This record gives sequence, C-alpha cells and structure tokens, in this order.
Amino acid sequence: MPAWSSSWQLPDQIADVLPSEARHIEELRRLFLDTARSYGYELVMPPMLEHLESLLTGTGEALDLQTFKLVDQLSGRTLGLRADTTPQVARIDAHLLNRSGVARLCYCGPVLHTRAERPHATREPLQFGAEIYGHAGLEADLEAQLLALEGLRAAGVTALSVDMADVRIVNSLLAGAQVDASTMALIHAALAAKDASALGSLTARLDGSVSLAAREGLKALLQLYGDSQVLLEAERVLPPLPGVQEALQNLKWLASHISHGDDVKVSFDLADLRGYAYYSGTRFAIYGQGAELARGGRYDEVGAVFGRNRPAAGFSLDLKELVRVLPPRPLRAAICAPWGEDAGLRAAIARLRASGETVVCALPGHEHELSEFDCDRMLTEAAGHWVLQPMPESA
Repeated sequence: MPAWSSSWQLPDQIADVLPSEARHIEELRRLFLDTARSYGYELVMPPMLEHLESLLTGTGEALDLQTFKLVDQLSGRTLGLRADTTPQVARIDAHLLNRSGVARLCYCGPVLHTRAERPHATREPLQFGAEIYGHAGLEADLEAQLLALEGLRAAGVTALSVDMADVRIVNSLLAGAQVDASTMALIHAALAAKDASALGSLTARLDGSVSLAAREGLKALLQLYGDSQVLLEAERVLPPLPGVQEALQNLKWLASHISHGDDVKVSFDLADLRGYAYYSGTRFAIYGQGAELARGGRYDEVGAVFGRNRPAAGFSLDLKELVRVLPPRPLRAAICAPWGEDAGLRAAIARLRASGETVVCALPGHEHELSEFDCDRMLTEAAGHWVLQPMPESA
C-alpha cells in the first residue's frame, strides 16, 4: 500500500473540526468566556506542556495515566501534555498571583487524553473551566453551579438537571478506620456500582475498625438516590455524625438556591463519588440533552502541593462534547459582492465589514459557491452607487 494512502488518517478518537462545527465551538467559547467575565472571572492561559513532575504534582495516578509524555529536546527532561487544566490554574493562583483574598479565574483551551473518558468521546477535549479561590463558604460552591447553569442555558441547553453528592459523608463514616488507598478505591467503586455484596466484603476486611453503625450507613448509601426526599431519608438512616449532618445541610442549602422554576431539576446520589480523591466536599454534575455536560465541586486541597492550601471550588466542561448534543447552527447570513477593483466597490465592502457584516467577494468563475455562508443579500451597482439588494430567489 502506498505511504500516501494512509498518511492523512488521524489517530483514533482524534478528529479535524470542519467549518460549521468549528464556528459553533468558537461561538460557545466566546459565550462562556463572556459569561464568566460578567461574574468577575479573569482569563488565564496556562501552557500546553510542562515538566512532568510539575504537571502531575499531587494529581494522583488517574491523571498520570491520562497524560501523554515526551522528552524535551532542549533539556532532556520529561514533559507532559496537560490532561486537565485545573492543577495548572491552582499553581497560578498559588505562585504567580499569590493574592490574599478571593481570586476568580477561568480558562479555555485543549487538553489531551491518552484514552477517551467515554465511548465515542474525543481524546482532545476543548476544556472550559472556572475556579474561585479563597472562600470556604457555600457561596463559592453556589456561584460555580450558577455560572455553569447560566452558560449552558445561554448555549441553548434546555431541561437542565443537577446531580449532587458530598465526599464528606463517606469520609465521616470511615473516619478512624485503617483504610489504605487501594481499598478505599474499591469501596468507592462498589458504592458507585451499587454493589452491596462487594461493599459488604470490603468493609468486613477492615478488622473491626469500622463500627456497625458506619457499616450500615455505607450500605444505606446504596439506596440514597433520587429527589429531595433522599436528604430527609439520609437524615433518618445515617449515623448522626457531625460531618454527615453538615454535608446533608450543605446539599439542602445548595439545592434550595438552584431549583427555582421548572428549568432546573435537582437530584442526589449519595453513593456516586466520582473523583472522590480530587474533591473535598460537595461535587456536582450537570445534565442536559441526554448527556453529562459539566462537572465540578469543591476541591480545597488542590493547591496544597504548591505550598498554598486554600479553599477552591469550580467546574469544567468540554465544548466539543457540548456541540455534539446541540442542534447544528444555521448557515451564517452574509452579503455577496462581486470581485472588482472599483474604488467605490472596495469602499462599500470595507464599510459593511467595519459594521460587523460578513461580505463574501465572489471570485471570477465561483459566483454561486456559498459554502459556510448563506448569502441573503447582494451588493450591486445602481446609478453609480453600490447598494444592498435582496438575493434573487434563483441564486
């Protein structure tokens, strides 16, 4: 087979983005950045690659396995291509800004994954995120959720739902137990899978360091999912530990502030703790159009490895994934103009473009090629002046 026959093929789950979709993605990027700016978030642009030890500091094995690695030809050191931007933003907050008060930061750029997070997803997401540092109160958690919801609404997503949990519930139930990292990972996997048998076997291994009440509490979590009644049931069946009660009250407060009207539904799954090693409190996922569109929560420990352990909350989403579930954009309205060297024509085109119009000059022999643009008007000469006319139906 000739070499050229496959040279244009891209790696698995890596794809070119063609004009209509690219325009939609760019419009969403601007929309989310403008929405974040309206809340007072400042844009930062971390580098695409860093020294590996810096990029993966404190992020854990999961992100390490998702990170592409290469050798720097200048220094000989190993570099990593970022698989998540949040740790980089935490580094910026800790070392470059070093503010004593609140810092609101947002970003939008590509990340690379060695493996796609879900079937049919890209390995090159375009990640938008917003982080708020320096405030430990629930107001920061709420702001992150409200910003995410406002951006998704503006993007055209309807029938939004927010699913919440809190990692402190499980942490409180297992407080004082001698649980190694691998066993903890298995416990969380059993909880997420609602596997009562596996959960019972795992907690039985803990040599009596987990009380009967805590074991029953972990078992009860498997049934604690659904609407707001879940929190009332959780108060009844879970041990009255301070961490558990605080987490439940926090979830109630957040739900009461985001469930106004019929456009946002709130649910809870107290056993679903995806990212448990990352989050330190409330975590949430936002769904719409039949897909998970955003995820976030509180991660107060994210800056600790950079020498500055301060409160943090935020969210991120993949704009490419978002475009996949939204209806395609219509062709963009434009003005068709003839190509020519007439000074009046050139001046008229310049004025229209300066006013925000798209003017497509039809090159000789290509007058009927419209591509990405819907030319609904045309620039024509009348009595020595260039004027706009509706595009003839036949065109």
